[in-house]
Amino acid sequence: MGASLLRMHFHDCFVTASFYGCDGSVLLDDTPSFRGEKTAGPNDNSLRGFEVIDAVKSQMESLCPGVVSCADIVAVAARDSVVALGGPTWAVQLGRKDSTTADYAAANTDLPSPFMDLPALISSFSDKGFTSKQLVALSGAHTIGHATCRVFRDRIHRNASSDIDASFADSLKSGCPPLAGSNDTTLSPLDAASPGFFDNAYFTNLIANQGLLHSDQQLFGGASTDAHVVDYAKRPRAFLADFAAAMVKMGSLGVITGTDGEVRANCRKING
Repeated sequence: MGASLLRMHFHDCFVTASFYGCDGSVLLDDTPSFRGEKTAGPNDNSLRGFEVIDAVKSQMESLCPGVVSCADIVAVAARDSVVALGGPTWAVQLGRKDSTTADYAAANTDLPSPFMDLPALISSFSDKGFTSKQLVALSGAHTIGHATCRVFRDRIHRNASSDIDASFADSLKSGCPPLAGSNDTTLSPLDAASPGFFDNAYFTNLIANQGLLHSDQQLFGGASTDAHVVDYAKRPRAFLADFAAAMVKMGSLGVITGTDGEVRANCRKING
């Protein structure tokens, strides 16, 4: 669940079209008069870990009701997940308030796609204030977690593709056949070398043309970000330090600290 909780934090923070980001908006359920972000394309039947956040919130409300926001819980859970899987720690800034709304449309447009080319990725992260080096560092989160067949099917079955190792592609084809709709939900690790451990293997995979997603491999292969990938492959400590720093920066995107927000008693619905 660690990779899913890290991803939840990212999907919460990066949706900033309504001027808020790390605000717990991704946790809100739909109501008859309100459509949340859970069913947006990047999240629907994909984002996991809501029950974990619910469990933490329930305990926090028993200990100190109305104090710890859902947005802060998501941020801390992401950090603790990385630490539990062998990655770096960082000081999570606290004091976020929870939003009283969500943005379904922004969730469909703000989150980077696994099908993006490098210029679009750089633009997506630049819009949030990140450099291309920080884009590469944050992409290193794909050293843990899995992806479904439907998001890498085209990559492994395109005969003309020259940016994927042939044996790597062949190893995935039996579990992810070319016909759309077939085995769509079959999972493969984003980092087959060490899928359950937070390390720098993601970058050595890219150098070997073994990035699972198109957007992953775009970071290496004659690209402007090649040098950062090579650096992180050679210097794991540099990657871990830069990843931690980038996570602190990401955790400050669109934070609500004033009266525009609240501390929800139930992370799935606004108070009252």
